[in-house]
Amino acid sequence: MARIKGGVNAKKKHNRVLRLAKGYRGARSKQYRVAKQSVMRALNSSFAGRKERKRQFRQLWIARINAAARMNGISYSRFMYGLKLANVDINRKMLAEMAVNDAEGFSTLAELAKSKIA
Repeated sequence: MARIKGGVNAKKKHNRVLRLAKGYRGARSKQYRVAKQSVMRALNSSFAGRKERKRQFRQLWIARINAAARMNGISYSRFMYGLKLANVDINRKMLAEMAVNDAEGFSTLAELAKSKIA
């Protein structure tokens, strides 16, 4: 049985990595060995970035809710605790949306939270 050399598959693998590295600067987009390292790091960073984005949005929502709650005379933690006691299940994303776009509705929730705590 004849030996099959791996040239075609190696070339395909190299081209796949180099295509991912397109736009990188210098040897990072030209040389396979350097490009492979850069692509691996970039893919790791993009994975971490997708997780980080979720944290940043939650942080933003909490900041917006806190600001709106303090305008209604209650702190964020007491506001959330009051909503929990009142069995109001609205997630932070929707609460932040209400804080920005529906001030009257948010103030109603703030009053409800205050009444449940007191």
